[in-house]
Amino acid sequence: MTDMPDEAVVRLLKTECFGGIDPQAIETVRTHISLLLLGGETALKLKRPVTLPYVDFSRAETRLVVCEREVELNRRTAPMLYRGVHRITRQDDGTLAIDGPGDLVDAVVAMRRFDEDSLLDRQAEAGELTASLVERLGAVIAAFHRDLPAAETSGGAARMAGVLDVNEAALATTAVFERDAVEEFNGRFREELARLAPLLDRRAEAGFVRRGHGDLHLRNICVVDGEPVPFDCLEFSEELGTTDVLYDLAFLLMDLWHRGLEDFANLAMNRYLDVTGDEAGLPVLPFFMAVRAAVRAHVGATAASGGGPEADEQRASARRYFDLALDLLHPAEPRLVAVGGLSGSGKSTVAKAIAARVGPPPGARTISSDRIRKRSFGVSPETRLPADAYRPKVTQAVYRSLAEASGAVLALGHGVVADATFEREGERAHIEAVAGQADTGFLGLWLDVPAAELIRRVAARTGDPSDATPDVVERQLERDHGAIGWTAVDGSGPPETVARRAREIVAASR
Repeated sequence: MTDMPDEAVVRLLKTECFGGIDPQAIETVRTHISLLLLGGETALKLKRPVTLPYVDFSRAETRLVVCEREVELNRRTAPMLYRGVHRITRQDDGTLAIDGPGDLVDAVVAMRRFDEDSLLDRQAEAGELTASLVERLGAVIAAFHRDLPAAETSGGAARMAGVLDVNEAALATTAVFERDAVEEFNGRFREELARLAPLLDRRAEAGFVRRGHGDLHLRNICVVDGEPVPFDCLEFSEELGTTDVLYDLAFLLMDLWHRGLEDFANLAMNRYLDVTGDEAGLPVLPFFMAVRAAVRAHVGATAASGGGPEADEQRASARRYFDLALDLLHPAEPRLVAVGGLSGSGKSTVAKAIAARVGPPPGARTISSDRIRKRSFGVSPETRLPADAYRPKVTQAVYRSLAEASGAVLALGHGVVADATFEREGERAHIEAVAGQADTGFLGLWLDVPAAELIRRVAARTGDPSDATPDVVERQLERDHGAIGWTAVDGSGPPETVARRAREIVAASR
């Protein structure tokens, strides 16, 4: 039996489903388990009748069930892309029909085709991926995960042990890596799993194991009407697709990290946590990212073992993922970096610029006084609050919350970037004390900007979490800020220049 769909089925689909486009003009794309037909605004996806260790698509009935499940699952995140499933049948006279009577021959997923330049991996490769899109993506994934029902399962550690079993078996059959290196690699993963097992099991018991996307990397996310849309989830295995939600997220974070887009990985994580509040899961993220990298290493190594013209690049890619996985298993120590300065000095911009370089991957949790204040009043970050929300008593409560949140994250072994004006000596002393209580390193950055530039920046703001006005800045300038012992950063000039200065200071202070 061939491992490709029946040629007669392909001819029928090309003739009937593409609005009269010349069948010769229909593009055909082959993957390891699918055959895609692309033409005009239509994409059709057939399951190849393959039998592999993880799937058996040899029967038409199975392919139909999987196609239906694919549409059901993907409509959770991409309803605008998934049109439905068509049955291919053989009629009494022997001819094939789409959704006709007769015996089932095959099934096909019908989709709306999109421009491949809208794929996030294409945008990343072209240097066109933006911070705002990545932040929206983090929020989209968070909302998706938040609304999923908990799986009826137990044993979060056992589930991850199964992933490591597969990795070890796959690596044992390849010749890309030295045996001693593989043994050390596997041993390091087992040690980390043992350390995290109690937390993984608690998370499973608390309902964080859910039927997520399962294949959440940049090539499986596109932009539709300006918004990020995850699609093409892992449809063929409920077991593989049902994981801790942070393991689902970790594929995206690892993909960004691997591409050298660490700042974007950190942005995605922070926006995700802004929505879910799942800071308690931070200790497992470096491990989950490492496992995702290890999976890519064994996939690449297995592909390279088959030879072919791409074998050299596949081996090189496998080694890069292998090295990344080890790096992720040896994360940096947690520490607290506080970013202070008057309104308009660029604190939030600097906080985002340095966060990926603070603490374990994918970098620090950024905690902003502006966002805490807005959240305490139950409004979005962009909603302007009345002057009453800035009374001294309220501000004191905001700084207490900032310190408590920072301490809680440090206690989990993760890094923090605290973003606030910190214009009073007591506020600065309090946040420094948080690091001392956690026995972690501390770095305070103070952004110095000329008064005229502060006022100009604040006057030009729109849609910003800060409600500061030029009048607020002028009052801040009149106050005595006491002795500022933090490292001064020249905050004047373009944002990218200021960000570079801050990153250099953070790197030098490790």
